[in-house]
Amino acid sequence: MLTGKTILVTGAAGLLGSQVTASILAQGAKVIAVDRSNSAMGHKFQDLIQDYGNSLTLAELDITDEVAVKQFFSGLNELSGAVNCAYPRNAQYGTSFLEVSLESFNENLSLHLGSSFLFMQQCAALFFRQQSPMSVVNISSIYGVVAPKFSLYEGTPMTMPVEYAAIKSALLHLSKYVVAFIKDSRFRINSISPGGIFDNQPASFLKEYQDSTNGHGMLAPSDIVGSITFLLSQQSQYITGQNITIDDGFTL
Repeated sequence: MLTGKTILVTGAAGLLGSQVTASILAQGAKVIAVDRSNSAMGHKFQDLIQDYGNSLTLAELDITDEVAVKQFFSGLNELSGAVNCAYPRNAQYGTSFLEVSLESFNENLSLHLGSSFLFMQQCAALFFRQQSPMSVVNISSIYGVVAPKFSLYEGTPMTMPVEYAAIKSALLHLSKYVVAFIKDSRFRINSISPGGIFDNQPASFLKEYQDSTNGHGMLAPSDIVGSITFLLSQQSQYITGQNITIDDGFTL
């Protein structure tokens, strides 16, 4: 589906980003994989480097650093698409709602939503330079669409961070803003909103979560990458400003 395309993936060393990178390579594209540490990516992508060789390029970048991001994008010649899997946050992220300080809240919005704004802005600027089609995919969340089910977290040390809800909901509208501003059929931004992704959460939480779905429960990254590939491909060429919810019925 992606043969001949060049796709940028940020947050490439993460749980989702690494699977997205592998999936895009398997679909025939070249990938520029970006994360804060080349060594972390090199370790995680050993097999991909061996299998795909020159089709995979690793680049070290702090997505929250405006100067570095602008410099990075200015050095790109042409992109067919970009997927932002980065998840920057501070040390206080995940604090219970009544304990979150305004300073920490604002910092997390700046890190995550701010870097997403910068990412889309620079993708748009590159599009104007290259004047060829580009599809951008953002990672939102079901909790950018509906209110949290706090009962799922009872009896666990987990919570649903208030910053996460604010960021992921804003990201959906910011995506619409950018494509409306650019107003060119060749430049598209869409989002996916996954349900929870399995990452060895407590068993009680996993059971409660599964009971809130149609039976599948928590998602694996492999459950999500197909929708991302579709949005990057020409098969979705007139879909823009939209959000695909992937949650096995959790939000019904």
